Amino acid sequence: MSILNIHGQQIKLGDTCVIKLRVGKLPSGNRIDIHGHVFRAREEGPLLLFTAGIHGDEINGIEILRRALSRGLFRQLQRGTVVVIPLLNVYGFINFSRDVPDGKDVNRSFPGNASGSLASRVARALTKEVLPLVDAGMDFHTGGRNHYNYPQLRYSKGDAAARELAQRVGAPVLLGSSLIKGSLRHTAHKMGKTILVYEGGENQRLDGLAIQHGLAALQRMLEVHDMLPSGFTQVIEHPHTRLFERSSWVRAKVPGIFEWSKCSGQPVLKGEPLGWIRHPEGEKEQWVLSKQNGFIIGHNNSPVVNSGDALFHIGYT
Repeated sequence: MSILNIHGQQIKLGDTCVIKLRVGKLPSGNRIDIHGHVFRAREEGPLLLFTAGIHGDEINGIEILRRALSRGLFRQLQRGTVVVIPLLNVYGFINFSRDVPDGKDVNRSFPGNASGSLASRVARALTKEVLPLVDAGMDFHTGGRNHYNYPQLRYSKGDAAARELAQRVGAPVLLGSSLIKGSLRHTAHKMGKTILVYEGGENQRLDGLAIQHGLAALQRMLEVHDMLPSGFTQVIEHPHTRLFERSSWVRAKVPGIFEWSKCSGQPVLKGEPLGWIRHPEGEKEQWVLSKQNGFIIGHNNSPVVNSGDALFHIGYT
């Protein structure tokens, strides 16, 4: 389309602008706006969406999009449109929180409600104003509290088109995962849009490897859709990829002090020791063993664990 309309703002081919989606107010009266950076080439083409910070304490994705913006990557577009939203959950970001004031998770609140909670309003703004225009996108995440995720792209299990796109874009790990009701990916899927989820690192901690692979995946997403000039000087090679359709968690059988001996990014064999849990008074020690042959795609960095806590996320075929 020659003129793109987002939240009442008209953006022509060749234009660049920042749109503000107003989603609510703080008790102080301060407005909460979501900033979306829009880049349009002079030639029509697909519209890609890149989002981060839907969980406010997941910083790596925000940094990935910040670096892409600061380096002028999207100003190189030869065709199509890119919408970049580096920070969806403003409240969570400034409060070091995954959620919003009432404890709701924005990524379980889609498609949202314009008169609902703050989480629901954020979800509604994106669902109504941006998602209908999107052809494909990538949502950036990290592991949750104390959980490190090895750089990976997740696609909707059973969706052949999403799997093919993930394979073409590439990451050290590709993982088919089920759609979660209320998530951005689930709502986009119902609208016929393919959203890949990039996971890398852990919350409240910048991780160089996760940022490096995230930036590379973002650029390859543009290259796959033929949106960058031929011979672009920053072309990123496709990484060696491991693809898994299944995954499971190894959980703590006893509470205590946890120390891992194997971590994310390493292959494991069934019965192999991955770490151990020790009683704080030194009386007992229990090894944590792998339940199958596979590859560690995530692990727990907490030094103290309870019975049932997730320790190692293992991908397998």
